[in-house]
Amino acid sequence: MPNPGVGRFGRLSWLWLSVLVLVLDQASKFYFEGALSLYQQIVVIPDYFSWTLAYNTGAAFSFLADSSGWQRWLFALIAVVVSAVLVVWLKRLGRSETWLAVALALVLGGALGNLYDRIVLGHVVDFILVHWQNRWYFPAFNLADSAITVGAVMLALDMFKSKKSGEPVHD
Repeated sequence: MPNPGVGRFGRLSWLWLSVLVLVLDQASKFYFEGALSLYQQIVVIPDYFSWTLAYNTGAAFSFLADSSGWQRWLFALIAVVVSAVLVVWLKRLGRSETWLAVALALVLGGALGNLYDRIVLGHVVDFILVHWQNRWYFPAFNLADSAITVGAVMLALDMFKSKKSGEPVHD
């Protein structure tokens, strides 16, 4: 049952944010694939931050990356299903649920960015490397991963934010 007071398309106008994330993600990946060779590192902030080019055939933190290739299609299927759920959820949001709409749009844009890589290229392109000196390296990631992370944190915060009436606060 749709929310009262929600237009025919709910909060689907927030899909522009998903498209923006997708475009920026793909443009940045295209740039870094042309500018760097695989695993080349360009130090931006010594001992903390570098650009690099890495390919991930697995999921987050290279989960299942060393599998024989079936994981590509499993993760693509998961991304398609999650994306469909996010669009339906976004459509059903009320006008006052801006915080939640932004969170869902960010996750959707990031999921679509990595889905494109996975289907078309067979791997996800990563280029952001955060590290501490030469002792600790966080796995390389990209703008899509960043959007997914920010959106997921916003979703988590939304779950914990509530009014005294018990209803979620979104703005």
